[in-house]
Amino acid sequence: MFIINLHYIVPLHKLDEHMGTHVKFLSKYYKLGTFLVSGRKVPRTGGIIVAQASSKEALEEIIKEDPFHKHRLAEFTITEFLASQAHPEFKNMMGKLMR
Repeated sequence: MFIINLHYIVPLHKLDEHMGTHVKFLSKYYKLGTFLVSGRKVPRTGGIIVAQASSKEALEEIIKEDPFHKHRLAEFTITEFLASQAHPEFKNMMGKLMR
């Protein structure tokens, strides 16, 4: 699993100009089962995406499609982790996604 950390590097009004296409990008990868949860940081300095993918390199390619990346609106870092514990309902959801 991976945590994708976005750090906004432009004023929010510039970011908001691309929010619609960013949400479409997210929706695409939710439908494909890659993205599991996402949202804004508080305060609004960036965002977090929890994802599953075959490799960090695969996620790097996916991120290149994000309008926030294409227009250089945010910096992205990817952290891979091995999930060792999870809430039972989350485990059930993950099991369904992995089939």
